Amino acid sequence: MIDQFLLGLSVVLQPNVLMYAFFGVFLGQLIGVLPGVGAITAISLLLPVTFYLDATTSMILLAGIYYGSQYGGSIASILLNLPGTPSSVVTCLEGYPLAQSNRAGLALFVAAFSSFLGGMVGVSILVLAAIPMTVIALKFGAPEYAMLVMFGLITASMIGTGSQIRAFAMVTLGVGLGLVGADATTGYYRFVAMPELADGISLVSLAMGLFGVSEVIRNAARRPPPGETKLSVRMRDVIPKGSEAKSLVFPIIRGSSIGSFFGALPGTGAAIASFIAYAMEKRFSKSPQEFGKGHLPGLAAPESANNAASQTGFIPTLSLGVPGDAVMALIIGALLLNGIIPGPRLMVDQPELFWGVIASFFVGNIILLLINIPLIKLWVLLLRIPYQKLYPMIILMICVGVYSHRTSVTDVMLTLAFGVLGYVMKNYRFEPAPVLLGFVLGPLLEDNFRRTMLLYGGDFSVFLTRPISATLVFFTIGLIVFSIWSGLKKGPVVDT
Repeated sequence: MIDQFLLGLSVVLQPNVLMYAFFGVFLGQLIGVLPGVGAITAISLLLPVTFYLDATTSMILLAGIYYGSQYGGSIASILLNLPGTPSSVVTCLEGYPLAQSNRAGLALFVAAFSSFLGGMVGVSILVLAAIPMTVIALKFGAPEYAMLVMFGLITASMIGTGSQIRAFAMVTLGVGLGLVGADATTGYYRFVAMPELADGISLVSLAMGLFGVSEVIRNAARRPPPGETKLSVRMRDVIPKGSEAKSLVFPIIRGSSIGSFFGALPGTGAAIASFIAYAMEKRFSKSPQEFGKGHLPGLAAPESANNAASQTGFIPTLSLGVPGDAVMALIIGALLLNGIIPGPRLMVDQPELFWGVIASFFVGNIILLLINIPLIKLWVLLLRIPYQKLYPMIILMICVGVYSHRTSVTDVMLTLAFGVLGYVMKNYRFEPAPVLLGFVLGPLLEDNFRRTMLLYGGDFSVFLTRPISATLVFFTIGLIVFSIWSGLKKGPVVDT
């Protein structure tokens, strides 16, 4: 494996290939900053370019856009509470409070460094454990995925900073919103009030509305502070102190491990990994009351998770030909356009392509870190712009990003409606993050549960007779019992 990785390095370090790797990660970062655009749009627009490049170079370019967007998505999340990508939604929960407390530079540095370490862990796992992780991924069937998603939904109720009952209610709301549209099995329309909702509610519309537009409304409702805000952007204020750096070690390790695991599973992706990493970090933390107020470990864990997942997401894509998400489906499409069929033979028949792409992750993560750290001061200076001048620009960016996703005016109107809903929710201390995770995981749970019932004739015992599924059932029940026990231990809480 090490020899093959060195072969990949010899490919990616060629000057022309290295230039495309740099262009891919730099473009990906810029795309990630723009709310609602995302890697899907950028890769779709650049697919024709792959006709004029060899397969290896085109894959390195498209892969750089993908994981570069994970870096860029955290910038708008931290500075403006606008998740540039779905996986950076969790970054808003801790990054934006840090920016509001004049620690935006520190938040950007921690996000960049955690992303770098998470990406490096993902690359290491790709090099050393690609084949064993492929074998494990093949053992996941519909029952295992159903229980894995159920575990994620229960974990989502721990994301909120307030009552777990309210968080669970928000998860349920998200699941309900995810049911809007055509039934995947029968094709019947469900909760479709207008023809434009036949394809369901857009994830981009929901995320931009609940986080971006609602925050604009909240800030517009406040009186602007007198005078210009003085922001400290000295490098010594950007780098975390010794105690802060020490507190990030285990969150980054846990986040990278969770991200690497979920990235290798077909059909999951970086967004789910970041949510799970944040929820687990809050459960492991000795000071969970600090979450939601600008807690650095709560920022580092999901950032390392989503970048590790974006690297290991290429395991099922390249070695099995099974896309982990929509971006990976486009990657497979680009391979097919180049006359290459992804699958178990790719590693043997196209070693330069397979290992060249993996080695480009190693080089690309270094490039991204070198780009990000000098630009931290520039990004923080955006906060010097008065809020009242930022509002129109933010709303315009949101509307353009949402419209470009599906070219739908209805999506733009839904975004504004979700913004009002998010504003009301935050006023009554209902967290929006569990809504988004319920929206993502709800359809996955439905599809895999129904597939399980069809395959096994409606026998519920299949969830307990298959080892991996039974283990996940045990962990889910244990998590529920632990949550109830910890709630009873704290005693009744009056939540006003």
